[in-house]
Amino acid sequence: MKLKLGIIIAILCMAIMQVNAQETKTTIDTVKIQTSAKCNDCKERLEHNISFEKGVKSVELDNETKILTVVYKTAKTNKEKIKIAITKVGYDADEMPADQKAHDRLPACCQKGAEPH
Repeated sequence: MKLKLGIIIAILCMAIMQVNAQETKTTIDTVKIQTSAKCNDCKERLEHNISFEKGVKSVELDNETKILTVVYKTAKTNKEKIKIAITKVGYDADEMPADQKAHDRLPACCQKGAEPH
């Protein structure tokens, strides 16, 4: 009798763990954000800083279009949080303007109005 009860409890525990594992599956999403990046230094700065944001899996800036492509875990972050992180590095993110203090700390060649090089 005790053996049957133990087996039933073990089966129930495994079923509960399976249901929990299915609920916690993380979905991955990709977002493309227009930035005010100017040069290769901007590319390196953005890719480096945004890669450390919670939930971000990969980051790549297209130098020609200035579009930052970010792959992230939806359970950890979202598009708005990523855009805020971009502005805190000193760059515009879609319609969201750059944080002025962060922008002012950028090298002169990376600031708005500077000629791309």
